[in-house]
Amino acid sequence: MSQLPADARAVVIGGGVAGCSVAYHLARLGWTDVILVERHDLTEGTTWHSAGFVGQLRSTVTQTRMIMYSAGLYPELRELTGLDPGWHGVGGLRLATTPERMEELLRQAGAAETYGLDLEVLDPRGTHDRLPLLEVGDVLGSLWLPGDGWLDPARLGHALAEGARALGVRIFTGVEVTGIDVHDGRVTAVRLRGEDGEDGEHVVRTETVVNAAGAAAGAVGRMAGADIPIVPIKHQYVVTPASGVPAETPTVRDPDNIVYFREEDGGILVGGYIRSPQVWDTDRPLSEPRTLFTPDMPKFRESWDSAVRRVPSLKPVGAGDDPAAFRKVVHGPEAFTPDGEFLLGETAVAGLWVAAGFCVHGLAAAGGVGKVMAEWIVEGAPEYDVFGMDVRRFGSYARSARWARARALDSYSTYYDIVYPGEERTAARPLRRSPAWVRHEALGATFGEKAGWERVNWYPPAPDAGTAPSAQAAQAARPRGWAGRVWSPAIREECLATRDAAGLFDQTSFAKLEISGSVTDLERLAGNALDRPVSAEVSTRVSTRVSTRVSTGVSTRAPARVYPVVYTQLLNERGGIEADVTVTRLAEDRFRLVTGTAFGVHDAALLRRHGLAVADVTSAYACYCLWGPRAYEILASLTDDDLTFGYLRAAEISVGHVPVLAQRVTFVGEFGWELYCPSEYGLTLWDSLMEAGLPHGMRPAGYRALDSLRLEKGYRVWGLDVTSETTPLEAGLGFAVRPERRAALPSPRTALRCLVLDDERDVCQGGEPVRLDGRPVSRVTSGGFGHRVGRSIAYAYLPVKVEPGERVEIGVNGRRVGATITREPLYDPEGARIRAEPWTAADR
Repeated sequence: MSQLPADARAVVIGGGVAGCSVAYHLARLGWTDVILVERHDLTEGTTWHSAGFVGQLRSTVTQTRMIMYSAGLYPELRELTGLDPGWHGVGGLRLATTPERMEELLRQAGAAETYGLDLEVLDPRGTHDRLPLLEVGDVLGSLWLPGDGWLDPARLGHALAEGARALGVRIFTGVEVTGIDVHDGRVTAVRLRGEDGEDGEHVVRTETVVNAAGAAAGAVGRMAGADIPIVPIKHQYVVTPASGVPAETPTVRDPDNIVYFREEDGGILVGGYIRSPQVWDTDRPLSEPRTLFTPDMPKFRESWDSAVRRVPSLKPVGAGDDPAAFRKVVHGPEAFTPDGEFLLGETAVAGLWVAAGFCVHGLAAAGGVGKVMAEWIVEGAPEYDVFGMDVRRFGSYARSARWARARALDSYSTYYDIVYPGEERTAARPLRRSPAWVRHEALGATFGEKAGWERVNWYPPAPDAGTAPSAQAAQAARPRGWAGRVWSPAIREECLATRDAAGLFDQTSFAKLEISGSVTDLERLAGNALDRPVSAEVSTRVSTRVSTRVSTGVSTRAPARVYPVVYTQLLNERGGIEADVTVTRLAEDRFRLVTGTAFGVHDAALLRRHGLAVADVTSAYACYCLWGPRAYEILASLTDDDLTFGYLRAAEISVGHVPVLAQRVTFVGEFGWELYCPSEYGLTLWDSLMEAGLPHGMRPAGYRALDSLRLEKGYRVWGLDVTSETTPLEAGLGFAVRPERRAALPSPRTALRCLVLDDERDVCQGGEPVRLDGRPVSRVTSGGFGHRVGRSIAYAYLPVKVEPGERVEIGVNGRRVGATITREPLYDPEGARIRAEPWTAADR
């Protein structure tokens, strides 16, 4: 304790592989005044009992890149430290025993092509040849990944720690964190105490703390008042006695049978994900070193039986019900999260960062975790797009331990299940509901969930959809393969109703942020200019036209104020898109920013980091979007206010008896408005719009229709088509960037292109490989079917030299299908329907 400094640039809490990797990478970026503290010895929390599997092919490109980076780091560590990080590059097999799993493997193989991973698809005989001890009678195929393998967790942890020490990091073991001081919402110090407590409490002043405490990360976060949804879950594996299993035996994953295994010391390590997991309930997780639980062999029975079927030579070990039959049984805590993804990034407490929640596979990505965390802390943004792992993807609901537990248990128990695109999880639902939810439920809506919100995916098909001809036509239109699994003919009906009459979309889940401050402060982040003044009157041209239509019942009462609405992106220092938003200027120093459902916490933190005062008002307002050529007639029948204030303008109006902020913007490419009202009026507003709209052919519509409609217009989705790694010029959004900012952006090497597939029943879901001249060059960012244009549409980043009219191939449903690069948008390319004058919208 006496050697602990009084100050440090950063304090890393936790001596597992994550903490050691973060410390090492901080030092590599020049932050050498870093200390790492661990209450036990290094790796004695959750790292030491890890099974150590390294599977490079993950469900997201970022995780795959992080693991590929990690694999390249190990030789560097060996050279720097002289320590062997315990890497066994034996390769890995991933088996399929059902047609559905084989489909998944083929999709994964396609993804691997875009990542640059070396991979081979094997038939049953090839699988057996690769590993003769396997019983492959029920195996349909496998993936062979020669870059896979496994790590010795303790060796890796010590190699990372020694690498950090070599670069100047000071590491202290036997030191417990007793508190984290916070002042004005920012970390100021960490309080420490030695194991014996004789030296009393020691305070280290710092403005940067990294919580890498594994299963104890939630308890550490609470010391600073930060809610970190970590759920310690008991996980079990066994190691059989030595039986001459070769050291070069590949790792094996058999997800259909929820089992994995590899060689260890001449025996076999067998693990699995049980269907009835158990949370480790304790107020002081990891307070003792090398925590293990009593073996629970009945819970492990399914995985063991699967292992014996797959590897018949395991039969002599026994039925798996006697712990003494194994060389060891490891039953320890693992840190899981509500969605099975890592928790990385800065928490709501400024300066308190987290790197935890690795859900059993953190060892594989340890190097990548350290890389992105260090870049984030030192440079302000990581190289990779890590929003899917960002702790800010969760809202305030995540502070509920019961919610986090229900979701984490569901995530663990379904860890090896196939997750089809569009498939919805059911745990801990419903949670957040729009004021109109009761109406959606009464209509029989099919719901999805995002950021805790219940959102309509689609409503039931029209009554005649059950007739034989209609049913047959619907089935004929069903997309092939996975795209047709979570699907309804109602999606087409809702799209066409929006085109021909109107669609009413409940988008209350939109994240809404009120920003106070000068326009200059906000424009530091925004690509587009926001300094257009707030207008106090409607233009003379519009006022004149309104006066000529009094006879039709349209009022001439102009709104008191008309507000400008700007579509823009918030950019990082590299020019990458950190957020894709609309901003309405409500006063000289007050703005309302609207962003995606799951992005509110992330975007608010980004704005606050740049000195802006931000209030999250998402729950204060309902939002219904009325779009389509009949939208004007429908809304005009409910208001005495003038509705001709023009595209990208907003005004305060009354709809029936409800006060509404109407914004003339669209995400479907049709005339209409986003209508915002205080939540207490939300049900009344929905009922009024439905009553007025149904006689005009309006239909309520869901998010699956919304996605189809936006694809036809080429509207981007942040996190898919645009990310922190892509610039507006690459994404085709240069029009939304003011000239001086656009000139400062790097010249693009790729551009987001619209692809139209040859066969309309081949529908992309995202992630499919794209080949140009026979070479893999990209992957689909998002795709779907455009019902207004009758085409299957996909988007992908391609070299800028590639022009419309050129051909590519896309890997869909295990086949390569042709597609043509096409100018966008496919629907209403001139934007006439969007910018139509209200009284002409219905004529288009």
